[in-house]
Amino acid sequence: MARVVILGAGVSGHTAASFARRWLGKEHSVTVVSPKPTYNWIPSNIWVGIGLMPEHKVVFELAPVYAKAGIEFVQAKAVSIHPEGSADSSSPYVVVESTLGTSAGTQTRVPYDYLINATGPKLKFEATPGLGPEGGNSYSVCTESHATETSHALDESVARMRRGEKQRFLVGTGHGMCTCQGAAFEYIVNLEFELRRRKVRDKAEIVWISNEYELGDFGMGGMHLKYGGYVTPSKIFTESLFAERGLHWITRSHVQKVDPGRAYYENLEGDQRQIDFDFAMLLPPFSGVGMLAQDRQGTDITSRLFAPNGFMKVDADYASKSYEEWRARDWPSTYQNPSYDNVFAVGIAFAPPHAISRPRTSKTGTAISPTPPRTGMPSAIIGKAVARTIVNRIQGSSKAPQRASMAEMGAACVASAGANPFTGTAASMVVYPIVPDFERYPDYGRDTDLTYGEIGLAGHWIKIGLHHLFLHKAKLRPGWAMIPE
Repeated sequence: MARVVILGAGVSGHTAASFARRWLGKEHSVTVVSPKPTYNWIPSNIWVGIGLMPEHKVVFELAPVYAKAGIEFVQAKAVSIHPEGSADSSSPYVVVESTLGTSAGTQTRVPYDYLINATGPKLKFEATPGLGPEGGNSYSVCTESHATETSHALDESVARMRRGEKQRFLVGTGHGMCTCQGAAFEYIVNLEFELRRRKVRDKAEIVWISNEYELGDFGMGGMHLKYGGYVTPSKIFTESLFAERGLHWITRSHVQKVDPGRAYYENLEGDQRQIDFDFAMLLPPFSGVGMLAQDRQGTDITSRLFAPNGFMKVDADYASKSYEEWRARDWPSTYQNPSYDNVFAVGIAFAPPHAISRPRTSKTGTAISPTPPRTGMPSAIIGKAVARTIVNRIQGSSKAPQRASMAEMGAACVASAGANPFTGTAASMVVYPIVPDFERYPDYGRDTDLTYGEIGLAGHWIKIGLHHLFLHKAKLRPGWAMIPE
């Protein structure tokens, strides 16, 4: 019997577990370890955060879904990995700490034959003093509970505007090394639409703040989209969208501190500035969750499995190179740890080899540039590919790993820009490949026939459909495996 253990039940981990269980015989076990009892469809947190969707519409309990599918569920957080076992046993295992009820804090061993690290990110609000909803001075949509709190704060601002008060909304990234510009972009355009719907837009000033060098960078170095028969830089696409909606923007900036009603930031010129706000939704930077690793003798080998940022090392080229020296082929394709080939990392949990956007620092030496996105569709594709690799090895059908390089895959994104069945819009974008390859596509790094975008009501209907479709898939309801990633 083979034991497959997945740490994390987000998009990539849940996908890997679902397909591993579907493809493996019942004589093999599939176990998911997650600190939360629920699955959260994170893309729809945006709608929760503007008050258009209740929290319970974007989450569901994992235990009954996994029980029905034959997947063992352990509600706990992973603490350490022991890929060589211990002095008294050669079987590899993970130490986990229960987060369930009266057993919370209890540590146990979960043995494995194959391990998938899908823990996702730690939300590093503490990287910026005063950032975040938990003891800080800003809001977030990173979790369903954060999004609910944000919607309540929005209601308070709207009530103030209806009493005749002006409100300034500050939305974007709360640190110079953030990666989720796309989620903040989706929130700000939905916010603007919702304020118009509530008839208080004239009382609102809406400001975007970001570590992007230009609008529309999205941590991918920007894109060149085929739109209306022309190839248009995403900078122009995004600036036009913002200008049409009366949104102001500040780019090339690192938020240094968030006080009540005031954010302090530095730009690439090294200027120290500040902006007052009444409402701020600023996303945090990410790191790995902070797992440790030990060899059989108990010696710390964390650096063998993990990069300094806490994300797991995989089959990427992590050599020190200048930005100009990096190539698309340096990105991972099998997601196996180079020291232990039965250990994998998927989704945000794997360490990227380099930035996609050009790294930049301010004149004072502060890093101000987006880090690579690894969420959504790519996470699911990678999770499924790793599950296939493991299943093939267990069944003996093939030892060759299934490959899923972000430099050889495309991604589709539908970003809501206003939720209304008749007047809503969404920006629909497709990019290929995700990681630009200037050797194959010397002009733009991507295939312009397969990289395009448009905005309109049709995209909004697609976004609604995807919300229901992917929750159907995540709940493993009939036909789930036929729904593409």
